[in-house]
Amino acid sequence: MVEQIGINAGKVWTVLDKNGRLNVKEIKKATKLTDKDLYAALGWLAREGKVALDAVEKELFVSLS
Repeated sequence: MVEQIGINAGKVWTVLDKNGRLNVKEIKKATKLTDKDLYAALGWLAREGKVALDAVEKELFVSLS
Protein backbone atom coordinates (compact mmCIF):
# COMPACT_ATOMS: atom_id res chain seq x y z
CA MET A 1 0.00 0.00 0.00
CA VAL A 2 2.82 2.43 0.82
CA GLU A 3 4.34 1.85 -2.61
CA GLN A 4 1.01 2.69 -4.30
CA ILE A 5 0.68 5.90 -2.27
CA GLY A 6 4.13 6.92 -3.48
CA ILE A 7 3.18 6.19 -7.08
CA ASN A 8 -0.01 8.24 -6.70
CA ALA A 9 1.97 11.07 -5.11
CA GLY A 10 4.13 11.07 -8.23
CA LYS A 11 1.03 11.39 -10.41
CA VAL A 12 -0.21 14.34 -8.36
CA TRP A 13 3.22 16.00 -8.41
CA THR A 14 3.42 15.61 -12.21
CA VAL A 15 -0.01 17.19 -12.72
CA LEU A 16 0.89 20.12 -10.47
CA ASP A 17 4.26 20.56 -12.17
CA LYS A 18 2.57 20.72 -15.56
CA ASN A 19 -0.45 22.85 -14.63
CA GLY A 20 0.51 24.88 -11.57
CA ARG A 21 -1.92 25.63 -8.75
CA LEU A 22 -5.09 23.54 -8.95
CA ASN A 23 -8.01 22.80 -6.69
CA VAL A 24 -8.61 19.27 -5.42
CA LYS A 25 -11.42 18.63 -7.93
CA GLU A 26 -9.12 19.50 -10.84
CA ILE A 27 -6.35 17.26 -9.51
CA LYS A 28 -8.80 14.39 -9.03
CA LYS A 29 -10.07 14.76 -12.59
CA ALA A 30 -6.54 14.94 -14.05
CA THR A 31 -5.18 11.97 -12.09
CA LYS A 32 -8.34 9.83 -12.04
CA LEU A 33 -7.61 8.88 -8.41
CA THR A 34 -10.28 8.04 -5.84
CA ASP A 35 -10.80 10.46 -2.96
CA LYS A 36 -8.98 8.10 -0.59
CA ASP A 37 -5.99 7.68 -2.90
CA LEU A 38 -5.81 11.39 -3.72
CA TYR A 39 -5.83 12.51 -0.10
CA ALA A 40 -3.24 9.86 0.84
CA ALA A 41 -1.00 11.14 -1.98
CA LEU A 42 -1.52 14.76 -0.90
CA GLY A 43 -0.66 13.80 2.68
CA TRP A 44 2.53 12.12 1.47
CA LEU A 45 3.55 15.21 -0.51
CA ALA A 46 2.60 17.57 2.32
CA ARG A 47 4.62 15.55 4.84
CA GLU A 48 7.64 15.78 2.56
CA GLY A 49 7.13 19.54 2.17
CA LYS A 50 6.61 19.28 -1.60
CA VAL A 51 3.19 20.95 -1.77
CA ALA A 52 1.53 24.01 -0.33
CA LEU A 53 -2.14 23.78 0.65
CA ASP A 54 -4.34 26.86 0.62
CA ALA A 55 -7.99 26.94 1.71
CA VAL A 56 -10.01 29.64 -0.04
CA GLU A 57 -13.56 29.81 1.27
CA LYS A 58 -14.69 26.16 0.96
CA GLU A 59 -12.17 25.09 -1.67
CA LEU A 60 -8.71 23.57 -1.19
CA PHE A 61 -5.98 24.63 -3.61
CA VAL A 62 -2.67 22.79 -3.99
CA SER A 63 0.57 23.99 -5.52
CA LEU A 64 4.16 22.81 -5.52
CA SER A 65 6.28 24.44 -2.85
